[in-house]
Amino acid sequence: MKLLLSKPRGFCAGVVRAIETVEKALKMWGVPIYVKHEIVHNKHVIESLEKQGAVFIEDIELVPCGSYLIYSAHGVAPEVRAQAKKRNLIEIDATCGLVTKVHSAVKRYAQKGYQIILIGHRNHVETIGTSGEAPEVTTVVESLADVEALCFSNEPLFYTTQTTLSLDDVKEVTQALITKYPHIETLPSSSICYATTNRQMALRSIVDCSDLILVVGDPRSSNSNRLCEVAHLRNVPSYRINIEHEIDPKWLQAVKVLGLTAGASTPEDVVQRCIKKLQEYGVTEIEDIIYTIEDVYFHLPRQLTQCI
Repeated sequence: MKLLLSKPRGFCAGVVRAIETVEKALKMWGVPIYVKHEIVHNKHVIESLEKQGAVFIEDIELVPCGSYLIYSAHGVAPEVRAQAKKRNLIEIDATCGLVTKVHSAVKRYAQKGYQIILIGHRNHVETIGTSGEAPEVTTVVESLADVEALCFSNEPLFYTTQTTLSLDDVKEVTQALITKYPHIETLPSSSICYATTNRQMALRSIVDCSDLILVVGDPRSSNSNRLCEVAHLRNVPSYRINIEHEIDPKWLQAVKVLGLTAGASTPEDVVQRCIKKLQEYGVTEIEDIIYTIEDVYFHLPRQLTQCI
């Protein structure tokens, strides 16, 4: 059995920055360091940081006054920042720069009097944070049915997206929006992050020559789940796994070519353990399929660099 390894895969620059932010904060200020929401959606990362002394919380009221608080890569709504200030928390922002760009656009267009249409998953923490920039004028849409249900008329409209969505899904929804509201505006470039795009395009380059696709990623990881959808939409079976022991050898029966990728919050050591397990299950040939080389780097929050 041949294994095709999709590249790029695994950690993106935003995830690297977020993890390094927590690790450096722990080294500089000691334990505990509080983090609003899981810093990234991956249990391996979270368990590792918890062992180092990070405390992940949802309710800011649980954070002692005057403590250090890191915001996750997914971003937070302004009301969360206001709560933190009331408790005199020392805020460190690990929000991905690409998410911050979307937040800024929503706030800017809302101030100009636009109605905001946010394409995303309503219950995802990133969407909650983004819509919180202008909740009174923001409508979240997830599907074509949601677009059909919109009842705007001639008011100025602006749309943007959650950064980790499927390119296929976003294309359908945006086309429907533009058809229904030709005057709708958006940013000059896509809000889907470069890493999400690259991982989906890299997977597309191997999916048609694969009998099965495995996606290594946490079940809560939006971009990992979207990778599975890339395969499904092309009628190639796929499974998302979070650890090597979740691989079922029955899946591999009659498979001659197996494709593998990983979500943007998946550690490479987990991927390598999965590859080793697949070799035990009959993989005899491995080939790297490189779609592009990523060289993006995001600087750490200023509080962590000013003290170096």
